[in-house]
Amino acid sequence: FPFKTVPDPNFSVIIPCYNEEEAIHDTIRRLRANLGRQDSYEIIVIDDGSIDGTAKLLAQLSTEDLSLRILTHERNMGYGAALKSGIQKSRSDIIVITDADGTYPCEPILDMLTLLNDAGADMVVGSRTGANVNYPFLRRIPKIFLRRYASWIAGKNIPDLNSGLRIFRKSISLRFFNILPDGFSFTTTITLSMITNFYDVRYFPVDYAQRVGR
Repeated sequence: FPFKTVPDPNFSVIIPCYNEEEAIHDTIRRLRANLGRQDSYEIIVIDDGSIDGTAKLLAQLSTEDLSLRILTHERNMGYGAALKSGIQKSRSDIIVITDADGTYPCEPILDMLTLLNDAGADMVVGSRTGANVNYPFLRRIPKIFLRRYASWIAGKNIPDLNSGLRIFRKSISLRFFNILPDGFSFTTTITLSMITNFYDVRYFPVDYAQRVGR
């Protein structure tokens, strides 16, 4: 029989996941509902050493959705490390990252992809400046100062420094892999790295909900 090649997807959705048994199923469901089930994209979930029922749930979901790709870290290595594992294993040059906890909406992703492709941008950040942003006040205060400081360093306004919903090109992100941290500052670092190296970074206003679970 002739060998049948599988075409690379148009984009890869990468979801880092640590102890998210209460949210990950619904996150994947919402993604499928908004993106469809066609072969034009792939979803990669990285179980970053979860110690709750996340691994068992993901194993079950992968039997129901054969196109769902699951990567596993035997121990917790960090948010950035999970993203880097997903990026390295992705089959597309266009990377979509989002969180597993239900905080980010799925609806803007297709519009953000259009902005990336039509405007020729290198990264589109889902800026948490939409009409409905549920963000704890005590966490908002230090982030305001950090964002303003980062904007001063970059020499341009940064509406959202560390949003976990963003789209960027894998080929560009690989250039910064040696400085991208394994922890939560992954998104802060890639934002500043791309801006200060004159890549085209755009922002798309999105809502932000209260997380599911602890």
